Amino acid sequence: MSSSRPPGPSDETDGAPHHALEAAVAALGVPPDAEHPVAEAAVTALGGTPAGTERPSESPVDAVLPPGLAGLVRRFDVSLDRSFAGLRRNPRTNKAMFAASALGDFSLLWHLIGTARALRSPAHEREALRLGTSLLVESVLINGIVKSFFRRERPEWEQERSHALRKPRSSSFPSGHATSGFMAATLLANGNRRRNPFWYGLASVVAASRVHVRIHHPSDVVAGSLIGVGLGAAARRIWPLPR
Repeated sequence: MSSSRPPGPSDETDGAPHHALEAAVAALGVPPDAEHPVAEAAVTALGGTPAGTERPSESPVDAVLPPGLAGLVRRFDVSLDRSFAGLRRNPRTNKAMFAASALGDFSLLWHLIGTARALRSPAHEREALRLGTSLLVESVLINGIVKSFFRRERPEWEQERSHALRKPRSSSFPSGHATSGFMAATLLANGNRRRNPFWYGLASVVAASRVHVRIHHPSDVVAGSLIGVGLGAAARRIWPLPR
């Protein structure tokens, strides 16, 4: 899952403005690019990887994946990525996918949903609190710990993107959008099968958008989705709420 090419400038950022992060940091009175403890803490809490994060030159898990399985994963990624070609040529679908990907940054979509549900009904306040707390824990766990064991590069995007989009500094594996989305869907559905199609459907759109915009390989998204369901199930067990 890793490449021997040394990380270049494009691995740091694609230069696209990220309004959510800029607004959060600006609200703290700190320049967006400042190496400031508060700014770095804000980036981490919102689901990003601080600029000062250092990773090993080689992934500790390189020797874990058998060559045959690694080849199978590569073929799966290439095949599924090609299936998005038609969607990428459709202006409306392309715009919708870029919007879904942007809304998934820093779990913004899921925080907004939790807050809106809590404001609409006091009965959802505990649900929103559990969701928000779980998303913060998930961000620290995935972005701060799990991704540090991998150095998988992001998919290459040769042409200019049709819409501005942040390119994370962290490892491509696993997909944080898929992890947070499927964890949020598991918590919002809360064991109610009638809710599953909507919440998991929404999480699937956000996760698939990361393949569409070529920020993640398909296998990153599959792994992130499975991790997200597991984290959601664990959160439900630790913090149970009435259905």
